[in-house]
Amino acid sequence: MYLPSADRYSAMPYRRTGRSGLLLPALSLGLWHNFWGDRTPETQGAILRRAFDLGITHFDLANNYGPPPGSAELTLGRALATDFARLRDELVISTKAGYHMWDGPYGEWGSRKYLRASLDQSLKRLGVEYVDIFYSHRPDPDTPLEETMGALDTAVRQGKALYAGLSNYSAEETREAAAILKDLGTPLLIHQPRYSMLDRRPEDGLLTALDELGVGSIAYSPLEQGILTDRYLNGIPAGSRAAGESPFLTADAVTPALVERLRALDALAKERGQSLAQLALAWVLRGGRLTSAVVGASSVAQLENSVRAVGNLEFTADELERIEKLLP
Repeated sequence: MYLPSADRYSAMPYRRTGRSGLLLPALSLGLWHNFWGDRTPETQGAILRRAFDLGITHFDLANNYGPPPGSAELTLGRALATDFARLRDELVISTKAGYHMWDGPYGEWGSRKYLRASLDQSLKRLGVEYVDIFYSHRPDPDTPLEETMGALDTAVRQGKALYAGLSNYSAEETREAAAILKDLGTPLLIHQPRYSMLDRRPEDGLLTALDELGVGSIAYSPLEQGILTDRYLNGIPAGSRAAGESPFLTADAVTPALVERLRALDALAKERGQSLAQLALAWVLRGGRLTSAVVGASSVAQLENSVRAVGNLEFTADELERIEKLLP
């Protein structure tokens, strides 16, 4: 029987999510790439248990995480029924709906029918009565925003979710959505944008909007699909994501100019006593502006390397200036 570490809350920083009462760990575990059939249940279980022992209380999912879609939720559901059966109240579980999940006109986007059906399916796969955060995974250009936000509000009022979130919404769309949710009586808790040293689009208005709205923020892909690690310091290694057929990272993205920047960032990381991945995570979390960052892990060792980033989240003005000169 799994017995969690007694000191699991001693080292991980926890940050308040916007103006809510919910605290999230500075690093959250994302179950996007590594919690389906290409990993053994033993490896997946070991990662989940070690994450919790290190103070990661938030497991982040979406309905379509896999492949096949839904398999990541099934994986976590098995762990919740065994290792974490007594620990549900110490966990924050989030899921999303918005991307393609099943065939036909009701299997994606932002209609009330899709969102409510998807959440019910997610709850069954996870084996829980509620999720803590339910996200609209992307804006739907053809569905009124009032309908999509109304579906999130209904999920909260029915007790199937405790909080409502957005992902991949622009600053303007976020402001509109937050206003609708406020009128409905279900405040917007959090926004999950893609944000990293190599993708700084949230700085163009979104982070300011979230600050003004009192909404939390949690970055996904803070390591830019593994580019911001030591894997690509000498080009594209065999067996890496860029060397394969991943639709999320192609070989064309790893240019000689990028590799040169990565090496310079790695040198700065070493000066700070960090790996490049730890530097990248610390940079995203710098200053406490973001609530959390979602990290993936294919092994316990990789997870432990990421978590060591929280030991040094402070930057000098000189370090930030040097980093700024290296970023796009």
